[in-house]
Amino acid sequence: MEKESKIKGNGLALIPFLVFIVLFIGSGVWTGDFYQMPVLVAIFAAILTALLMNRKTDFQTKLQQFTEGGGHSNIILMVVIFLLAGAFSTVAEGMGAVDSTVNLGLAVLPGQLLIVGLFLIACFISISMGTSVGTIVALAPIGVGIADQTGAALPLTLGALVSGAMFGDNLSIISDTTIAAVRTQGTKMKDKFRANFLIVLPAAILTAVIYGVLTAGASGSAQGEQSFEIIKVLPYLGVLVFAVMGINVIFVLMGGIISAGLIGLLMGDFSGMELITLLGDGFAGMQELSLLVILLGGLVELIRRNGGIDFLLEKISSRARSSRGGEFSIAGLVAAVNVSTANNTISIITAGPLAKQISSRFGIDAKRSASVLDIFSSSVQGLIPYGAQVLSAASVASISPVSIVPFAFYPILLALSGILAILFRFPRSHANQK
Repeated sequence: MEKESKIKGNGLALIPFLVFIVLFIGSGVWTGDFYQMPVLVAIFAAILTALLMNRKTDFQTKLQQFTEGGGHSNIILMVVIFLLAGAFSTVAEGMGAVDSTVNLGLAVLPGQLLIVGLFLIACFISISMGTSVGTIVALAPIGVGIADQTGAALPLTLGALVSGAMFGDNLSIISDTTIAAVRTQGTKMKDKFRANFLIVLPAAILTAVIYGVLTAGASGSAQGEQSFEIIKVLPYLGVLVFAVMGINVIFVLMGGIISAGLIGLLMGDFSGMELITLLGDGFAGMQELSLLVILLGGLVELIRRNGGIDFLLEKISSRARSSRGGEFSIAGLVAAVNVSTANNTISIITAGPLAKQISSRFGIDAKRSASVLDIFSSSVQGLIPYGAQVLSAASVASISPVSIVPFAFYPILLALSGILAILFRFPRSHANQK
């Protein structure tokens, strides 16, 4: 600790981070595809840059610093949670949980509320699956059909879908963004959920009201018979309930995997071998993200040892005079990174360590800083036309992603709710005052 306190702020130490941003977003600007550059290639280039800097430290020591950062207990635990979340999502989807949940919602919704219902279904599916992109891919064809039946504008319908997907992505205990926010800030999942829920609920309610008003004259019905089985919705409900109760997220996810697996086997949705394959697919789907977390952890540690984190902290602290200013600094930081990377998980993982230090300096409660990180990264992600969420919805409907953004009311209201929560200190935080 004594050594760390002597680290002097150095703006040049941020060059590796700049390399990462330039490669990642620069390739998107150059090619028109913001997912053309493999993120692991960009992060490796940044790591190599960091290792070649600071010649006062020998290369072997810098490698040791890198591995210490990547192998930190919080990083490894985050990876384990990512893998379990991927396995649960894949197994639940494989046994038909998504289809049953969607059909259940469509079966009970009156025709004049189909757009509002699509928003609510997307909210539940995304909070259950933990993935906004997965929710959009699953529901976008249904959204296109609802637009045809009701006469509602297609961008409006898909805006409702994107809005619901971002709601769940911001709250789900198995979402990679939530996991990253909680682990980087060192708080409990249930505490972050409760603090976050009180901020996002007004935005969600107002969003539903707006969609209801805009589509008040529309009417229609879901095509075909909506077949569903309540038992297949139970794993999602169980994960949500036990997470809110405060059960350790590892146990919650393991319980969700076991329950979804047993239901799938009993209902004949897959065999024992197919279940094992689904588990493997779920793990594999999280491998790139897990590697990214480890590599970013090592990169951030190198930048910190070279004085980059202290430099940023000094610059931010010189303008922030209170915990309110500190929270706005965290919000601005994660939003700026998200605009640059078009990925809310990467933005949280990148901004998280600095947000933790800002929180410590200004006495901001950990659950509060985790909420701010998640809220402002999710709001930005739902509004950038080059983000995976809007692009996925637009590709299914063959329309411009720019046309969807004005109708994604929830991300707009989420950002506004987050700003008001910071300004008026809502909900009340119990951080230690300095």
